[in-house]
Amino acid sequence: MAETQIQRFNPVLRYADGEKAMAFLEEAFGFEPGPVHRSPDGVIVHAEMALGGQYIGLSERAKGENTIFDLGPCVVYVVLDDEAAIDAMHARAASAGAEIVMEPQDQDYGSRDYSARDPEGHVWTFGTYRPAGGSG
Repeated sequence: MAETQIQRFNPVLRYADGEKAMAFLEEAFGFEPGPVHRSPDGVIVHAEMALGGQYIGLSERAKGENTIFDLGPCVVYVVLDDEAAIDAMHARAASAGAEIVMEPQDQDYGSRDYSARDPEGHVWTFGTYRPAGGSG
């Protein structure tokens, strides 16, 4: 029996409008929604979404809430399998209205990447780069 690989890094992004963010991530990038946990007043306190078997978390700021977790937008790099997947993801995101901040391009370090900004300012870069020693 093959050993299951445990995901050891789990990005968690904060949004003012969690429902809108989840809909965008699903439509533009193909994330699949998972469990959504809400506070008694309906605020998303934790939700999961998956892409290619890897998970991200997201939460929603309650109105007027200001915590150490609200430091601003972040950049998330997502590894896709090949150059065709990069171009297909770019086409999907563009057709969903994503703000493309970097068109698909081949990098001097051997990766093909493109970047898009989500409605709340997080930048998502999709590319073929795998860190040294990373096979999967």
